[in-house]
Amino acid sequence: MKFVILIHSNPQPWAHPTSDHTVEYQALPQQQKDELGTHWDEVFGEADANGEVVYGCALGDPRSSRVFHYDGAPVPSDGPYAEGKEHLAGFFLVDVASRERAEEIAAAFSCPGDTIELRPTMQPGCEA
Repeated sequence: MKFVILIHSNPQPWAHPTSDHTVEYQALPQQQKDELGTHWDEVFGEADANGEVVYGCALGDPRSSRVFHYDGAPVPSDGPYAEGKEHLAGFFLVDVASRERAEEIAAAFSCPGDTIELRPTMQPGCEA
């Protein structure tokens, strides 16, 4: 079963890892930051060692994106596409045995100030 873990964030300034740059995360005591990092390292390290992590990629600054709307022809405009404060910061494709395992891995990405979205894939050959 393949799932995409989408990492949404509104860091100021834009940088990776996104959680290091959110106001909410920066306000945490160092011990809690360390615990979150250790938990992520354990869960993601195990998933990577198990071959469950297919691919992952951090995305560049949303201000550098180009958006194409179709109005009789492709019309380019500056990005980002989203009008809200949050933007897609990166993604990971995981191949796991169950939705519960995908949720366990996705939860390890969750830090204050970030929004993590887990979504099954639907492309041919990637069905959940």
